Amino acid sequence: MRANVILFWILFVYFALLAAIYAFWTWLDDGQPGVEPAGTVALTLTAVLSAFIAFYLGRVRSAQGAELPEDRLDANIDDGDPELGFFSPWSWWPITLAAAAALGFLSLAVGWWMFPIAIVLFLVAIVGWVYEYYRGNFAR
Repeated sequence: MRANVILFWILFVYFALLAAIYAFWTWLDDGQPGVEPAGTVALTLTAVLSAFIAFYLGRVRSAQGAELPEDRLDANIDDGDPELGFFSPWSWWPITLAAAAALGFLSLAVGWWMFPIAIVLFLVAIVGWVYEYYRGNFAR
């Protein structure tokens, strides 16, 4: 976690410096008087968010007092390998679900007539994904 804290403090310094350079650069522009507010505020808030995350991770690290396996030089790869759950590498249902979501978002741009098709495809995909271990070759 120490590496993450250092990384976010570096990002804070980078974005703060970038916000100052951006504000100065837009102030020097001949076409518009003053500083361009949208980009300056966005870069400043990105720096502030990086500082918040770095501060939080630093406090969590000091409160827990433990090191992650990534922070130790003598750690093995398996030390940082948690149990993430059970996944089906052969399942096609997540791809079908992603296609339904893509079709739903595409319907916002193309036309609302596609949205019911996306909803039906979504329902078929979610039911198939939930119940794939209740029927067929992999029934338990």
